[in-house]
Amino acid sequence: MPEVPEVDEKPDDDPEKDPLALRLEQLILGADRRYTPFQAARSAGVSMELASRFWRAMGFPDIGQAKALTEADVLALRRLAGLVEAGLLSEAMAVQVARSTGQTTARLAEWQIDSFLEGLTEPPEPGMTRTEVTYPLVELLLPELEEFLVYVWRRQLAAATGRVVQAADDEEMVDRRLAVGFADLVGFTRLTRRMEEEELGELVEAFETTAADLVAAHGGRLIKTLGDEVLYAADDAGVAAEIALRLIETMANDETMPELRVGIAFGTVTTRMGDVFGTTVNLASRLTSIAPRDAVLVDGAFAEELTRTGEAPASEAEAAEAAAAAEKEGEEPPSYRFALQPMWQRPVRGLGVVEPWLLARRG
Repeated sequence: MPEVPEVDEKPDDDPEKDPLALRLEQLILGADRRYTPFQAARSAGVSMELASRFWRAMGFPDIGQAKALTEADVLALRRLAGLVEAGLLSEAMAVQVARSTGQTTARLAEWQIDSFLEGLTEPPEPGMTRTEVTYPLVELLLPELEEFLVYVWRRQLAAATGRVVQAADDEEMVDRRLAVGFADLVGFTRLTRRMEEEELGELVEAFETTAADLVAAHGGRLIKTLGDEVLYAADDAGVAAEIALRLIETMANDETMPELRVGIAFGTVTTRMGDVFGTTVNLASRLTSIAPRDAVLVDGAFAEELTRTGEAPASEAEAAEAAAAAEKEGEEPPSYRFALQPMWQRPVRGLGVVEPWLLARRG
């Protein structure tokens, strides 16, 4: 281990002059600024090149040789490099870990400040400034939010690990067969011209919150939100179908919401850093763009999967035959949750000719 360089107790080149900002940073990080990037890398036993790769992957800006890093920064570098040295992660995978963690937590932190702390730091009494409220509030919230973050992460990690180990083979762990759905607000561009920014923000937040709750409640996974669009995935076609129809029904009952359209495709999907890619995802997106208002369009593979699992009949004629046969034998007729109606074949840009199916509830 290289010798730890001597450093000053207090930074002499702080880029920020606001004393409250520095006090808040010290409170949140739990340490003073002590190291330049070069000193931090040397203390961690990591090359400056690798340290820079890690920091950029985590979303940290280049700071030259300002003395702005802490013992926690040194420890984080040492841990990542240690995982590589022990052979638990390749260097490329360690950089991916840094990038995925940085991107996810950056968005979380921005949301907490913009939507959460901003509201809570309104002066509780006349004459008090927001500055006077912020520090003690952060001091109280920090340990609670930290513990809650770790709890949710462990829960999500356990669920994701369970899904992966149930894969049929090693290839399926990366390239998996999933149902992928897009839900898109109709006429959102026109709304942006008519609504005030605050109103538009509230509408988007309500849509994202409703969609996230429904996806989670019915066993799907929210992949990402894009303002007027939500992308979700499910291992089971029936789960994806239920989510799509629930989204349509819920939004239709809310007068403040515009109409919705949903497209779903089923097939092999490549997963990377929590996102999904591939032809199946592209097809789901194209189906959404041609779906009627307040309706769900699915591809042929999805329709076949619903039929195979007994969630929907191949046709109403088949359903009638099955019901008649069951009645003749004195048995209960098959119970289908969904109905599928074939639509006209049409060319879809980049994907050739597809035959979409209209999905609805049965009965």
